[in-house]
This record gives sequence, structure tokens and C-alpha cells, in this order.
Amino acid sequence: MNIAFYLLPKDEVKFLNPEATMRQALEKLSYHKYTSVPLVTENGKYVGTLTEGDLLWKLKEALDLSYDSVMKTKLKDIPQRANNLSVSINSNMEDLITLATDQNFIPVTDDNGHFIGIIRRRDIIKYCANMIWKQDAATEGKS
Repeated sequence: MNIAFYLLPKDEVKFLNPEATMRQALEKLSYHKYTSVPLVTENGKYVGTLTEGDLLWKLKEALDLSYDSVMKTKLKDIPQRANNLSVSINSNMEDLITLATDQNFIPVTDDNGHFIGIIRRRDIIKYCANMIWKQDAATEGKS
């Protein structure tokens, strides 16, 4: 099944620009109670996913710096410990199952690499559960 049916569109997704600061990221993650957010450039390209862990590692490395200087660090200067892959809008749900084992959400891009939204892990799990239930119902019907 095409993933467009499960797409949470960009205008409903909280994301950050890589030019934003660590302070802005902490505020957004805290306010929305997220553990990660997509990073999307000014021209709409998906460039990665920032996680709480990325921020914590940066804080740990910067213990000798002042709080103000750390909070002004640009997100583009924070190493991302995981490479969260994006998929094309033309992908199938089955293509996302492996990615969902390591990612809370799967970023989706159009044919030009522009970020258009995400597919949440919970929606992938619901899709898989529905497929299992349909298969079980079909099997029971044959008995």
C-alpha cells in the first residue's frame, strides 16, 4: 500500500531548521514532549533528525563552556548519532517496517527531496496489525 494514506503532512509536523539554536530545540522538544524532530532546511530539504541524545552528548562535550554559549550552538553543528533515513512518497508501507524498528517516525520526501511529512511508527504498527487481522480472518473463513 502506498504510504500517502498514512502521511502526517508537513504543516502538522513540528520540525526545526538546522540554523536554529540548541536552546530553540530544547524548548520545542520540551514543550511538545518529543524525543526527536526532523531537521528541514530553509528551502525545504530534509537533512536529518535531531534527538534528545544528540543534545545531551553535545552538552556533555561542552561542560567547560558557558551555558549561554552552549545554548547558542546551531543545530547544524551538533553531530547526529543516528542516521535516520527518509523515504520517497512513492514507497510502500512494507518498505518502512525495517526503518521503524530504529526510528520513531520516517521522514517522507517528494521526488525533489523536499520534506513533505512523516509516517509515525504507531501508524506502521497499526498497518501491520490490520494486515495480520485480515490474514487471520481470511484463514478462519477457509476453515
